[in-house]
Amino acid sequence: MTRGPTIVRVAPSGSSGRGLKCCCCRCCECINLGYLTTQHGVIKLAEAMLGGLCQSLLVKYGMSEASTMGSAFHGFLTTASACLLTTALLIACYVLSSNSQQLIRQSIFECVFNSVACFMYLSASSYMGVAVNIYLYPRYSIISMYSAYPAMTAVYYIGVIVGILHGTDAYISYKYHKGIR
Repeated sequence: MTRGPTIVRVAPSGSSGRGLKCCCCRCCECINLGYLTTQHGVIKLAEAMLGGLCQSLLVKYGMSEASTMGSAFHGFLTTASACLLTTALLIACYVLSSNSQQLIRQSIFECVFNSVACFMYLSASSYMGVAVNIYLYPRYSIISMYSAYPAMTAVYYIGVIVGILHGTDAYISYKYHKGIR
């Protein structure tokens, strides 16, 4: 009986983007900072930054007008807060553990979360757009230096962009989950 060649695979090490480079070596190789430079990492960072921008604009300029805009304001703030928290937790898990990155991305969670986040952002943005144009625009026409209208307009425009980003991320996650390249 003849035996074929033995194949030994060695896991890549060194400069794979893991850890922090200090002087001539790498420290804290449990940290996977290379994730942040991947396509998925850049999308996640964009979702987090734009979601954080929406949330901060809502809190700074919209709180005084929350009673005027009603449930549109509260719905968008809830959407931005929930999606930002989940996205930040996912980024933290992926940066702290490459095993978590592989396990979570292979599960259906990423696909479902991003699909729900896409729907929530797009619906909250459309509702906010209606409320802003009905309730805040008349005040903007009358009161000079009225900053709530431009800020809330920016919020629902940015919300549409974040919704599209989450939709794109859902599609990429679905392809990854199904093994389609």
